[in-house]
Amino acid sequence: MLEHEIVYRPIGIIHSDHQDPEKTPIQPVFAAGCKGEAEIFPPFVDGLEDLDGFSHIYLIYHLHRGQPMQLRVRPYLADVARGIFATRATCRPNPIGFSIVRLVSRQGAVLLLEDVDVLDRTPLLDIKPYIARFDCIQNCRSGWQEQVDETTARIRGKRGFAGTETDETE
Repeated sequence: MLEHEIVYRPIGIIHSDHQDPEKTPIQPVFAAGCKGEAEIFPPFVDGLEDLDGFSHIYLIYHLHRGQPMQLRVRPYLADVARGIFATRATCRPNPIGFSIVRLVSRQGAVLLLEDVDVLDRTPLLDIKPYIARFDCIQNCRSGWQEQVDETTARIRGKRGFAGTETDETE
């Protein structure tokens, strides 16, 4: 087991209308139109240069209100427990989350975003541009999730669906 301490410091903070984990969209696909902002701290603002040419970005963040670690969870799309690494549940060994969001514009140190499925005041660890040439993988497999039809995913993806034990967002 690796015993070295790894320390990350936030580069900013994510702001959204999502205050309650139970009412926050489960994935960005269910957050269409949800607006938010990424406020970048002054020492990191120069790193935003040239980002405005991208339509989408990855937000990598600390799940500051995540659940205690579990190695097996029942995700919202499954009726059986799955290994944590085969899900996007928040109860991870290292509470790191990521979302692909729409970059609407940059206003100085603030990125205006849409399709945000992240809780308000979430510490932002990093930003990476979404690049279709590299990030859109054709002919991929999606494991157990391929057994779930789109209608079921849309129904279960809404907060409040009866039967969910562990949700997959912060």
